[in-house]
Amino acid sequence: MTMKILTHRYCRIGLALLGCLAGYTTLAAEAVPAAPTTDARLAALEAYINNTDPGQSLAGVPGPGHNGWMMTCAALVLFMTLPGLALFYGGLVRRKNVLSVLAQCLGITGLVTILWWAFGYSLVFGTNYGSAFLGGSEFFFLQGVTSAPNTNYAYWVSQNVFAMYQMMFAIITPALIVGAIAERMKFTSIMLFVTIWMFVVYFPLAHMVWGATGLMNGVWNADARIAAIDFAGGTVVHMSSGWTALVLCLILGPRVGFGREKMAPHSMVLCMVGTGMLYVGWYGFNAGSAVAADGVSSNAFMTTTLAAAVAGFVWGLIEKIFRGHASILGFCSGIVAGLVVITPAAGFVNATGAVIIGVFAGVVPYLFVTLVKAKLGYDDALDTFGVHAVGGTLGALLTGFLATSEVNANLISDGYAKKNGLAALVTDGGLWVEQVKAIGITLVLSLVATVVIAYALKAVIGLRPTEEVERQGLDINEHGEEGYVA
Repeated sequence: MTMKILTHRYCRIGLALLGCLAGYTTLAAEAVPAAPTTDARLAALEAYINNTDPGQSLAGVPGPGHNGWMMTCAALVLFMTLPGLALFYGGLVRRKNVLSVLAQCLGITGLVTILWWAFGYSLVFGTNYGSAFLGGSEFFFLQGVTSAPNTNYAYWVSQNVFAMYQMMFAIITPALIVGAIAERMKFTSIMLFVTIWMFVVYFPLAHMVWGATGLMNGVWNADARIAAIDFAGGTVVHMSSGWTALVLCLILGPRVGFGREKMAPHSMVLCMVGTGMLYVGWYGFNAGSAVAADGVSSNAFMTTTLAAAVAGFVWGLIEKIFRGHASILGFCSGIVAGLVVITPAAGFVNATGAVIIGVFAGVVPYLFVTLVKAKLGYDDALDTFGVHAVGGTLGALLTGFLATSEVNANLISDGYAKKNGLAALVTDGGLWVEQVKAIGITLVLSLVATVVIAYALKAVIGLRPTEEVERQGLDINEHGEEGYVA
């Protein structure tokens, strides 16, 4: 009897263990996802071609074509600053200050790269603050920024590539400011100004316009309170830098001898070479802002080409009619103006819209650079305000009138655009009102912040070198070098 009881107990224990093992095996089997079906894999490949959500079968995998295009675009946008903008601005100043412009562009590149790595990328494109004005802290020091895509911004582009691409925008924006205050601001003061300005103006504004939770991100934030659109930086880059440049040059005052001495560009050859580099690099700036090698990117490539060429021709034509000659400086200024004005619209307008923008870009900035500047007498040394502030504002406004869903279906998508009202605005013609709101916020933020930062630095360390240093030139005094040795 005792043996029967023990045997019975051992059998029950064995059966229980077998049951547990069977249950564990079942759970383990359930924990392993089933291999994607052939249909799922084909759908993922179609999503890659169409730049849409790949689903689970290729989730977290960057697409080589899109990734390669965005790495190329990142290099092109850096090429805009170094050497494009550096040579463009460098040729426009007097020979005694050419190296100061190059040093400012180089210094800003290094400074902004450090800021972007530490805090900037996260404050712009993070989301854990849940704020419409700043992103988050989850990517501080680029922690967690790997080769896997951040699907808040791109399905097929590695987040580390996206972060580097956006960093190039952050670099060139404050570098544009240099043009208005060229030849008369201390290098140290510029570096400190840019450091503070990036945190107070650029990072918040870039998040508001492009961040996933941004206040004015009409395309990608379903809860955006202002359903504005800015494809590649009309407000974020050109308005912010251009209006800042105007205020800063007014606070600094004119260059020593302004209006009495000749201050002509020392090398139109360098200026033209720099313009060509900007033109080429701008394809990365605009076409790359689709964050994919897709149809929207192709459209931006076309509209960028048309607007820049038309604006350059129109500017030269106006000079020929009213001044008797078409100057190299005029052609260069017109091309850059066309590139600026098309920037916010490049992925939203068609070919006809681009030509219209090119005509406006050749006329309106020309009037500000030649007539308004002379009438008011401010010393915007290299016409940063006349081209970038005026051009960026004009472009943001024209985008509201010329944007069409025919070239960018995101403007009428079933998700974000319909929830925040963007689709109806595009269809019914009310988008320009949202654009005006975005223009207003950009203006207020840029102007107020610049006044506060500039006057604070002026009180603490001063903004300008001595008159003697300015007359001798910034190259030899601030950098111990000369651009040209006779």
